[in-house]
Amino acid sequence: MKIIYFALPFLFFSCSQSVEQRCLVNNRKDVINDYEEQKSYTVNQILNEKPEYLEIVNLKKYRSFKKDSAVSHSYESSKESEDIFSRQEKEFKIFSDHFSDQFLCYSQQQIGNILYGLGRNRLGFWLLSIENGKANAHFLGLSFSHYYINEIQENPMIRDGFLQLEGSLVKIIKVAGLPGYDDYSAIEDGKLFRINIERLKKDTDGDGYNDIFEKSFGLNPENKDTDGDGINDFEDMNPMFKSGNNKFTQLYELLLPGYGNANMKRLQYTFEVYKTDCDYFHQINPELRVLFMPESKGKQTYYTRMTDVTDETISKIQKNNKDPKVFYIYKSGNSFGNDYSAEYENGKWKLTIVGGYVV
Repeated sequence: MKIIYFALPFLFFSCSQSVEQRCLVNNRKDVINDYEEQKSYTVNQILNEKPEYLEIVNLKKYRSFKKDSAVSHSYESSKESEDIFSRQEKEFKIFSDHFSDQFLCYSQQQIGNILYGLGRNRLGFWLLSIENGKANAHFLGLSFSHYYINEIQENPMIRDGFLQLEGSLVKIIKVAGLPGYDDYSAIEDGKLFRINIERLKKDTDGDGYNDIFEKSFGLNPENKDTDGDGINDFEDMNPMFKSGNNKFTQLYELLLPGYGNANMKRLQYTFEVYKTDCDYFHQINPELRVLFMPESKGKQTYYTRMTDVTDETISKIQKNNKDPKVFYIYKSGNSFGNDYSAEYENGKWKLTIVGGYVV
């Protein structure tokens, strides 16, 4: 029995990857993950996998996807297209001011002493609210890969305690000749998406992010300090992992976007999202808030698995077998890719671009 007892921990640890294995590789082919294009969902697949808090109603009269999307895609002047942009500066200015321009707004409605607005940013759709001068944003958790919400809502968006938004079920299509750029195509028009307002606003741990947001991106909705670093998730620039000061963490920080002297801490609803299992990357101390998603689809949340919320990729670190002080790392975005050599000497990194492309 003693032999079995001591053998079990050995088997457990031997099957787990070390930090080095998760972050450092020997070959170029292990640095960059092959691009995998997602297959489009059918209507039945979308309905079968929709969030349990979402109710979808079929409308008899509706504004079509073709008509609504033509406004935002039109290069010709029209009253509706002019209205959308002029309203950002006039009708929606109060939201721009309270949320520091973190959202593009489409609709608003006053209910008692609460002003509601429909907003969207890089992460998805949000219900914005301003009550007695205090602003809050509530994430809807509706993937824009499947759900299109009309930019022009022809009816009040809040009624009988429900958020009600007209739109369509859609699929993502690739734009020929423009790598990294996507467009939408409707697969079924005339939908009303309904979410109970109280359910939408629910914030179990009281950290400032609604439960739907935290579940969508892998935060803990029952703990206001997900990573246990003593900083509330709402104020934490890296709420998923404790920041560190490893030399490889410093390398990743050098490759993050720079924002000069801008105060990015006030942007509580704006994040860069990265897909990585590397602990050194997880431990960064960024200027702009970050979230991470696992590399394996099986470990990703439903929302991040269905929705492309990453703007750029920073690879694992490739070792140089001939010189232990030199490493290679790759960074790419929608229209660029850069290969870097990185040399660590006297406690500092020296980055040199050794290859790349621009589209």
